[in-house]
Amino acid sequence: MSGTLVLVRHGQSEWNLKNLFTGWRDPDLTEKGVEEAKSAGRKLKAHNLVFDIAYTSELSRAQRTLTLMLEELGQQDLETIRDEALNERDYGDLAGLNKDDARKKWGEEQVHIWRRSYDTPPPGGESLKDTMARTVPYFITRILPDVMDGKDVLVAAHGNSLRSICMMLDRLSPEEVTGLEIGTGIPLVYALNPNTTVASKLVFDE
Repeated sequence: MSGTLVLVRHGQSEWNLKNLFTGWRDPDLTEKGVEEAKSAGRKLKAHNLVFDIAYTSELSRAQRTLTLMLEELGQQDLETIRDEALNERDYGDLAGLNKDDARKKWGEEQVHIWRRSYDTPPPGGESLKDTMARTVPYFITRILPDVMDGKDVLVAAHGNSLRSICMMLDRLSPEEVTGLEIGTGIPLVYALNPNTTVASKLVFDE
């Protein structure tokens, strides 16, 4: 019997609040982001989830989100593996820019393509396809074996690193993934079949 896989995007960051492209830059959580992370932990505890291992990125907003969730779960000492393979996608020249200013400079349509398309990268940055090239192999070789061994696994990462993993798990096409939004601090709970396909998916957004 496989374990449970829980994916959580970090709580609101200071740059999310300021409407800035973040990427590999490293702002902290806002007060709202801290509360979102704590709330995610409380939701997981309410569903009696106890984790065997956790994974997160090399960026502090994801790491702090994980720490706050584990405090709510009473699992502060849980084994945690950090890897930049789970980092947000690199926004290149857009990092640090206000999204509204970027729209004024390059146009609404172009910025939307950079943000949501599958294979069009922003200048100097990664597309979602590029992001998948590092997140999915890491997921398949490191995280998935734990789940298939029956472990309950918690992953705290980022909007696009998680979009890329969800694209694979949910078997979304490049066209379908453009509409996939992952909210901050909302746990996505997967149960997998023995052949690694998705048996069930729950979204703890209440």
